[in-house]
Amino acid sequence: MAAKSRDQRRKRAPNGRTVKRKTAVGVKRKVQKRAPASGVVEAALAAFAHEVRTPLTGILAISDLLATSELGERERRWADTIKAGAEHLASLANLFVDAAKSRDTSRKTGRAGSNGLREDLFNLRALARSAGDSLAGRAAAKGLQADVDISAALPALVVGDAIRLRAALENLIDNAVKFTESGAVALAAMPVKEAVGRKKGKGKGKGKVSIAFAVSDSGIGLTLQEIKRLFRPFSQANVSIAARFGGAGLGLSSVKQIARMMGGDIAVAPRRGGGTTFTLTVALENAEASQDPASPGEAHMSAAIPPLRILGVEDNPFGRVVLNTILSELGHNAEFIGRGEAAIERIELGSFDAVLMDMVLPGIDGVEAIRRIRELRPPLGRIAIIGVSGRGDDEAASRAAGADAFLLKPVSPRALATALLEATRRAATAT
Repeated sequence: MAAKSRDQRRKRAPNGRTVKRKTAVGVKRKVQKRAPASGVVEAALAAFAHEVRTPLTGILAISDLLATSELGERERRWADTIKAGAEHLASLANLFVDAAKSRDTSRKTGRAGSNGLREDLFNLRALARSAGDSLAGRAAAKGLQADVDISAALPALVVGDAIRLRAALENLIDNAVKFTESGAVALAAMPVKEAVGRKKGKGKGKGKVSIAFAVSDSGIGLTLQEIKRLFRPFSQANVSIAARFGGAGLGLSSVKQIARMMGGDIAVAPRRGGGTTFTLTVALENAEASQDPASPGEAHMSAAIPPLRILGVEDNPFGRVVLNTILSELGHNAEFIGRGEAAIERIELGSFDAVLMDMVLPGIDGVEAIRRIRELRPPLGRIAIIGVSGRGDDEAASRAAGADAFLLKPVSPRALATALLEATRRAATAT
């Protein structure tokens, strides 16, 4: 009976096109139903990344303070490795948030976004050393020998996407340690002899240099057939190995994508004596600068700044603890409140030298709170104000509202000291 009913429906259809059109509509409806789910996942990831930045702020701040205390050489390297790892996680969290914003803008405007690569000035030698410390730390925890070789010819200052480069290296390092039961792992970083020139008709100046990172291990090794499957998404070289060591098979596919985006590639080869070597190459812009990007603000830090009484407007208890710890170490006294409206009242009642104003608050936001403070009678309305946010695009709005300086979370002692100096100097000039 059911079969007859299906035949009758087919006969009633005028032609095959009608059936195909219905099928296409059905597929379209299914796609439309799935689309919101994708948006929900993206929003959830962005929200998760935003929340992760708060505890990372604390980890970075405490590791900064730890680095300034009396430590042995070994302990100092541990503290530096913790800090570098937290900085990398914070940067990845920022990428999630920025990517979600970019996709949202693309949906609203109908325009496709760029490939998302950053163009930041960074210290390549420092990044390579940090990756080497990460390799050494993981190897030591597993009882493996670690060998790190950073070429003296490696350029110091370059322009490129340091976040994605570090992510790719961390993936290769993680695999090398994971698949090595005994023996050694190694990282080597060096410039490739043949410089990568600029594309014809594009760009000016210094051109690019090709950098190679080789991550080696004495682990389980790979057959030629397994190597061919390595860089496919959701593919493992060997099913039994995947069951033993874990992993979804996305890592190396992502590394290859990053390498290609950065003008390079990734290659894999068996290692003499057993194991495997992965070689990641990227093209980075040469940069000529007299100042190390890791040390901006050192001149400010050396300047004497008197003890200040600071009003912190921060509703997150963890954020308060972090800021209060840093301010205490810098020699300042702080009082904290959780709402922007209360900040105006507190400034009118108390005697403060500066305000740390978080941008995201219950009630009125940080931008509106800054505007209202600036409307107070002199000299209260000219108090030094520092905007604080985990979103870099909040800086323009906070300065337009009247902030003298801006701090991007996670906040470091050096950045906070520099911002306080900048803000108090600007406020003194304005009065």
